[in-house]
Amino acid sequence: MTHTEQDLVTGREAMARVKELVEDIDFTMLTTRDPAGNLVSRPMSTRQMDDAGDLWFFTLAGTTKVAESQADPQHDVGLSYLDSKGHRYVSVAGRAEVVRDEAKMKELYSPDLDIWFEDGLDTPGIVLLRVTPVECEYWEPKHGKIVAAAGMLKALVTRDTPDGTMSHGKVTC
Repeated sequence: MTHTEQDLVTGREAMARVKELVEDIDFTMLTTRDPAGNLVSRPMSTRQMDDAGDLWFFTLAGTTKVAESQADPQHDVGLSYLDSKGHRYVSVAGRAEVVRDEAKMKELYSPDLDIWFEDGLDTPGIVLLRVTPVECEYWEPKHGKIVAAAGMLKALVTRDTPDGTMSHGKVTC
């Protein structure tokens, strides 16, 4: 999937598309660095990408992911979104912060989270994890997944690189 600079979507257009994709894909893999320096990922459900671009998640304050994200000097984390059926992908490099804001928690909480938080918003230690993006990238089929699949099949047969099948966006926040 090679791209030229003229193919790259940037700025507000790219950020708007990242927001649409993140809200549509929902689940992400949140990556932190453990004490040994290893990259460790775990699934998280995105509750919101707000107008400022911040991504919001519920978690418990005492979790390893919170400890690892806050132990990093810059609080650096990575988010990887994948829609394998639609061939859509989003990568977010950001900074994590633990937030204890009752109003924001009430805004974002929904009953489907009760499986993880038995007492809902009264669950001891429940907090929000806000990830502020530093850089975002996305890839998705330019002309739908069937055209992308045909382009990739053609490239496989001709042993060429499948040029022009994917749209790529990048934004530095």
